[in-house]
Amino acid sequence: MGFIDDAKETAEAAAKRAARSVEDAVDRAKDKAAEIKAEAKVKEAKAKRESVHRRKEAKGKLRGD
Repeated sequence: MGFIDDAKETAEAAAKRAARSVEDAVDRAKDKAAEIKAEAKVKEAKAKRESVHRRKEAKGKLRGD
């Protein structure tokens, strides 16, 4: 029965390593998604800031500033 017990332990260890690898991959994917979302928010904020700046410039030109 020693052979069967060793095989079980080896299979369990392999399954645990595989599970950890999958969990790590999922975590990396979630981190990357969060990073991409954050970058998109930064881009959006910069675009909004630029829009406000250009709008103020245009209003100033219309007033003759």
